[in-house]
Amino acid sequence: MRRRRKKIKRRHRVNKRFIPNILTVFNMFLGFMAIVLIMKGNPVKAGWLILFAGMFDAVDGKIARLLGIPSKFGTEFDSFADTVSFCMAPSLLIYSVYTQGLPPLLAGVISIVPLLFGTIRLARFNLIDDEIPSPYFTGLTTPLNALFIFGYVLFNHQVYGHMGDPRVALVLVVVLGFLLISRVRFSKFPLLSFKKGRKNTMQLLGVLGTVVALIIWKGLVLFPLMVIYVSWSILNWVIHPQRFEEDSTYTDETEEIIL
Repeated sequence: MRRRRKKIKRRHRVNKRFIPNILTVFNMFLGFMAIVLIMKGNPVKAGWLILFAGMFDAVDGKIARLLGIPSKFGTEFDSFADTVSFCMAPSLLIYSVYTQGLPPLLAGVISIVPLLFGTIRLARFNLIDDEIPSPYFTGLTTPLNALFIFGYVLFNHQVYGHMGDPRVALVLVVVLGFLLISRVRFSKFPLLSFKKGRKNTMQLLGVLGTVVALIIWKGLVLFPLMVIYVSWSILNWVIHPQRFEEDSTYTDETEEIIL
């Protein structure tokens, strides 16, 4: 009887380990389909797929920690999925939409920025010893970088009916590329709990309100939101670089988006 119980428990543990990885597969699949849509000349639909891929990426790690089954394989697999969805897809978008008329070599050099700097950021992230959690990310994350770029597409398409000024897009890509590998500290999202203090509760309500706004106003919200988040993070880092060390509300249970 004991042996049977051990086998059943072991089987349940094995099954649980597939759950976060399945979510990572969905992330990779959506990224791949976004690439297909970009190649077919439909970057707007690709942008929405990247948004959904970001949602799957936001929860796979959380579920792994919630189930008590985080693993090195899961971390590496997640990084490969992120490379497809949040590095390759933005690079292909830039090359196919915003580099028309540029010399091929220059177009390639600019377009590879999200892919090159994004993979550097992911590799560096995987080498960091995260036994002691922190309330910030060092460098812009690859999902947020991709959402910023695709947010630019969605915003301009919804407001002006086109993909936006290529010159602005290319400058934006280069700036974001350096932010990926920078030492700038970006705030993590609040804990998914209303019992972690007033500050966390207010931040969580703000995130929930933002999700509702995205559903209602779509691209009109995403790009301005990313501009505000990135600009505010840079400004805070420059003016008050030690502010995260003073925040004592961060614990091992902290939820995080990315990777």
